[in-house]
Amino acid sequence: MAKRLVVIALCLAMAAVFRTANAEVPAIFIFGDSTADVGTNNFLPGSKARIDFPFNGIDFPNGKATGRFSNGLNSADLLAMLMGHKRSPPPFLSLDSASAVKRRSFRGINFASGGSGLLDITGQTMLTLMKFGTPKDPNDFLRSKQKNVVPLGEQMQQFHTVHDNLIDTMGPSGTENLLSKSLFFISTASNDIFGYYHSGSTIPKEEFISSLGIAYEKYLRTLLSLGARKFGIISVPPIGCCPSQRLYNATGGCLEELNEHARAFHVTMGALMEKLSCEYSDMKYSLGNTYEMTINVIENPALFNFKEVASACCGSGKLNAESFCEPKANLCSKRSEYLFWDLFHPTQTASKLAALTLYGGEQRFVSPINFAQLAAA
Repeated sequence: MAKRLVVIALCLAMAAVFRTANAEVPAIFIFGDSTADVGTNNFLPGSKARIDFPFNGIDFPNGKATGRFSNGLNSADLLAMLMGHKRSPPPFLSLDSASAVKRRSFRGINFASGGSGLLDITGQTMLTLMKFGTPKDPNDFLRSKQKNVVPLGEQMQQFHTVHDNLIDTMGPSGTENLLSKSLFFISTASNDIFGYYHSGSTIPKEEFISSLGIAYEKYLRTLLSLGARKFGIISVPPIGCCPSQRLYNATGGCLEELNEHARAFHVTMGALMEKLSCEYSDMKYSLGNTYEMTINVIENPALFNFKEVASACCGSGKLNAESFCEPKANLCSKRSEYLFWDLFHPTQTASKLAALTLYGGEQRFVSPINFAQLAAA
């Protein structure tokens, strides 16, 4: 099976090379949270949701801590590479002039921000849950005027700026043509669910999940109104199986209640995407079921050459999940054998497997079409 996976990976890589050699490389616009962030929060002065320090990035070229929540590349990078890019487009906030934004707009931009969510409040409450700083009063983060993350709503505003720049440069018809062929990847909602669950909210689960669907629909309609037509949606994985959440289970097993929320959210997203595709006949989408993808690895680790799927590679304490990865943390020596890099996030190896599955996987993992088919549509 290990050999088979290598063959599959090579075939997919060759397919990507062949496709990009014979077709135009699409622009990619990426939105979401830390699973797709490639350094956005580095450009928020004083943000407590930054990760631009060792051991993060230890396997990135030159061992650089880039602000990715990973030991190396993340899924945004690896998906972009499969689509013909060198890696993920740069963060919007790294483009320090109007001319820089205009130059990058033709190829794509990454807006994702670690710690953010569908709801504006999520970016603040997650700071305490993710152990970013230790205020005497958790509400200090909420009262602070300091920007710690860029919520999805603000990411949409940033894209509106990009859209306006494209109009100025290409005109309405040129912009419409470019964006209709571009890929829009979104990976979000895990932090919203974390925040809801750990806040002890009295709002019924069904009502909360529905509110996330409503927020998601609003943002998708915003993108549709601006000309987006191809969506790669990455749903919520089994977040109850993150090392940090296993600490809440006396047995060290997955926190099933959190996983129930993730499954419910995926059902909501399936219905939403089907609804929108019925309204917009020229819309195409792929919905990545990262819940099924990750559970498959956790239940069958040897098939994917993983030896540790419960503990974090970098951290401290029980399951290496009682603190974030930092220069004084315990660091595993065989990172490719770990599913989790830190208390929440996957290793580069796990991200590569996820990207390959999204790109060329079967309908159990990505539907109604995979990301390769989406790009070709």
